[in-house]
Amino acid sequence: MENKGKYYITTAIAYTSGKPHIGNSYEIVLADSIARFKRKEGYDVFFQTGTDEHGQKIELKAAEAGITPKEFVDDVAGTIKGLWDLMDTSYDKFIRTTDDYHEKQVQKIFKKLYDKGDIYKGAYEGLYCTPCESFWTESQLKDGKCPDCGRDVKPAKEEAYFFKMSKYADRLIEHINTHPEFIQPVSRKNEMMNNFLFPGLQDLCVSRTSFKWGIPVDFDDRHVVYVWLDALTNYITGIGYDADGNHDDMYGKNWPADLHLIGKDIIRFHTIYWPIFLMALDEPLPKQVFGHPWLLQGDGKMSKSKGNVIYADDLVEFFGVDAVRYFVLHEMPFENDGTISWELLVERINSDLANTLGNLVNRTISMSNKYFGGVVSNKGVTEAVDEDLKAVATGTLDKVLAKMETLHVADALTEIFALFKRCNKYIDETEPWVLAKDEAKADRLATVLYNLTEGIIIGASLLESFLPTTAKKIAEQLNTELRDFDQLKEFGLYPSDNKVTETPEILFARLKEDEVIEKATAMFAERAATVAPAEEAAEAENFGNSVIDIEPKEEILYDDFGKMQFQVGEIIACEEVKKSKKLLCSQVRIGSSVKQIVSGIKQHYSAEEMVGKKVMVLVNLKPATLAGIVSEGMILCAEDAEGNLALMVPEKEMPAGAEIC
Repeated sequence: MENKGKYYITTAIAYTSGKPHIGNSYEIVLADSIARFKRKEGYDVFFQTGTDEHGQKIELKAAEAGITPKEFVDDVAGTIKGLWDLMDTSYDKFIRTTDDYHEKQVQKIFKKLYDKGDIYKGAYEGLYCTPCESFWTESQLKDGKCPDCGRDVKPAKEEAYFFKMSKYADRLIEHINTHPEFIQPVSRKNEMMNNFLFPGLQDLCVSRTSFKWGIPVDFDDRHVVYVWLDALTNYITGIGYDADGNHDDMYGKNWPADLHLIGKDIIRFHTIYWPIFLMALDEPLPKQVFGHPWLLQGDGKMSKSKGNVIYADDLVEFFGVDAVRYFVLHEMPFENDGTISWELLVERINSDLANTLGNLVNRTISMSNKYFGGVVSNKGVTEAVDEDLKAVATGTLDKVLAKMETLHVADALTEIFALFKRCNKYIDETEPWVLAKDEAKADRLATVLYNLTEGIIIGASLLESFLPTTAKKIAEQLNTELRDFDQLKEFGLYPSDNKVTETPEILFARLKEDEVIEKATAMFAERAATVAPAEEAAEAENFGNSVIDIEPKEEILYDDFGKMQFQVGEIIACEEVKKSKKLLCSQVRIGSSVKQIVSGIKQHYSAEEMVGKKVMVLVNLKPATLAGIVSEGMILCAEDAEGNLALMVPEKEMPAGAEIC
C-alpha cells in the first residue's frame, strides 16, 4: 500500500467529572473507525485521546467524596481509559491534563501570550455557570439560563486574566471563508459565524482565583489557568509542542491536526477560541474540526436519578463489543442527532448483524462443508448472474472511500452491507441446494460457493475498520487473511482449493426483544435502588453499610402522594431563631419565588453552612407559625438511630425549582 503521509486525528478529551455514558463513548468509536480506515488507506496515523482533569466542578466533587482532586481524577481517568480499551479503540496516546509535561507547557504558553500582550489582568463581573465553567453576559443567556447547558447561572466577580479575542477575529473570519472544509458540517460553521464572530468577540477570561484545582499561573500564583485554555492545548502538548520552540520531532511531523473530532456542544471552543490561541502562538490551524451530533436515548432523557443511564460496558455485556460499535456508527446521521433504545438495538442486531452478515457467513461455510468437505474451488463455470455480484464486490471500495472522505461513516457502513445483501441475493438467484442435486452441475456449484466466499472476504476487509474483531473472525473461518485496499478491486484472489473451518462460529445470535427489555429493566431497577452512588461506594463501605428500621406507617394511594409537591430549593439566606435552641429560619428560592421555612436543625447545621445549599423541599405544606415565625414549607432531612440529621440534597447539580418526582 502506498504511503500517503501523516494523518493526525484527535477526540475531545473526556471531562473527569464522572463515568461517560454511551453518547460520550460514541465519539471514541467514531474516531477509531476513521483512524483504522486511514491506516488501511496507507496513512501514517497518530490517534490521540485522553482526559480533561482540572476545574471547579472537579474540586467540588472531590470535596463531596472526601478525597483530593488528584485522587478523584485518577479514579475517573482510569474508568474512562478502561471504557475506551473495552470498545477496542486503537489510540496511540492517552493524554491527561495532569501530566507533568502538559502542565509545564500550559504555564509556558500562558506566559508567552502574556509577554506578547495578548493576555492582560483585569476583573470579571458576570453570570457564571459552574458545570460549564463559563462566564456569560445577560444578553448571552437563553431564557435566563446558560446557553450551553441550560442550567442556572450565578452572579460572580473576581480578578482574572483576559485574552484579547477581538484582535484575531478578522483573521479567523478570513480563514473560515477561505477554507470551507475547516468547520464541518456546514451548519456548524454558519452557527459560529452568525452567532459569535459577526456580532463581535468579547475578551475571554483565561484565569480563575475562586478555586485552586487547576494549573497555577507561575508568575501570579493566586490564579489558575482557565480550564479551556488548559484543555485545548492538549492537542499540541500531547505530540511534543514546546512553547520555547524546542519541539519534539513528533510535533513537526504531525501538526497541524488533520481532524479534531468533537461533540457539537463544544464546537465554539474548538472553532473560535482554539484557532485564535494558535494564531497568537504563531502555529498553523488544524485542517478540519468536525462537530458530530448527539446520541439520544429514545425512551427519554438519560438520568442517574432514574438509574437509566446507558453505559458502554452495559451494552457490551448485553450484545458484545462489535455489535455496540456497529449500532452507534450506523445509527448516527451525519448532521442530526441519533437515537438509541433497547428495541432499536435488538432490531438492528437481528436484521443486519445476525441475518444479513452472520447468516450469510454461516450458510456459505456450512454449504462448502456439506457439498465439498470444506474445500472452496474456483472451477470457472460462470453465468451472467455472476457478473453483477463481481461488479458490486469490486465497486464497493470506491463507494466506501467516497463516503469516508466526507466522514459519512454511517453511509460507508451501509455500502459495505449492500455488498453482503448482494451476496445473500446471489444465493437466492443461484439456489446452491438445487445445484447440489445434479452431479453434472458440481463445478457450477463449486464456482457459486467460491464467488460467495470471495464476496464475503472483500466485504470483511472493508468492515475491519468498523468491526475489527468480527472481520478477523470471518477471515479466520474462511482460512485466509483480510486484504489491503489495493487488493479489493480485483475479484478472484481467494486461493482456489483452500479449506474453510469445519464448524462455523455464530457471529451474532438472534435476540428476543422481550428478554432483553426485561433484563435491562431489572438492571436499571437495581441501579436506581442503590443506596450510595458508585462514586460514594467507598465511603459507604467505611460505615459498614449500616441500616435502621422504623415503624411503618399506613399505606397510601398514589393519589395521596400526588397531592404533595416536592421541588429543589436553594437557600439564599439563613439566620438563627432567637430564643430557640433548635430552629433556623431559611429563605429558600424555588423557581422565581422565595419561601420562608423554619427547620429544627440548628444542632446539626449552622446558619452560615446552610447558605448556598440545594435542598429538597415540600412546597405545598400548609403554612404554620413556629416560635412566632411563619414557615411556608418543609426542608427534608434523613435521621439515623442516634438522631443525627442530614439534609436531602440532589445527587447532581439541579436548578432551584426543579420538580422532584
